[in-house]
Amino acid sequence: MALDNLISLTFSESDLTTIDQALSSIENILLGKTINLTPEQRQQYGRIAEQNKLFVNMSKNYMEQYPQFVPVFLDKAEFDRDYSARQQIESRLQRLSSITEQLSDTKVLLDHDNYHNSITFYRNMKFLAGENVPGTNVIYEDMKQFFVPPTTSSPSTDTTTPPTDGSVIRQ
Repeated sequence: MALDNLISLTFSESDLTTIDQALSSIENILLGKTINLTPEQRQQYGRIAEQNKLFVNMSKNYMEQYPQFVPVFLDKAEFDRDYSARQQIESRLQRLSSITEQLSDTKVLLDHDNYHNSITFYRNMKFLAGENVPGTNVIYEDMKQFFVPPTTSSPSTDTTTPPTDGSVIRQ
């Protein structure tokens, strides 16, 4: 019985060109404006939680209502620029996160379909090689290396059946 195809889609060359141009445009606009932190810096600075965002919003409101209480050593104009840029980035980041999730989920289904169709092809090659169909033994021998148990030192014996849970047995 054939496996269900979970997803089927194609991108035209025009679609891919348009996507690539849009991504290039985004990269060009962000060039020199964004920062790439090291993992240590990400750990050091972290992210502010929702509660802290509320605190920042409240602080901004109070600073605007009571400018006489803003310390002279606090650069309010810089605070406002940072606040505005953060809001601008956050809304775009949410959109990009949604797009990233959609692309990632679509790729998961495509990977699933490709893997299960590859398993079907492998099983057919194994059967045909067992029936001595000309030209199939070379294909089967090449493909069976992915299904050798890790404890076996020689990839020449196919003692396993391909897993059906999406995992691949590797040496």
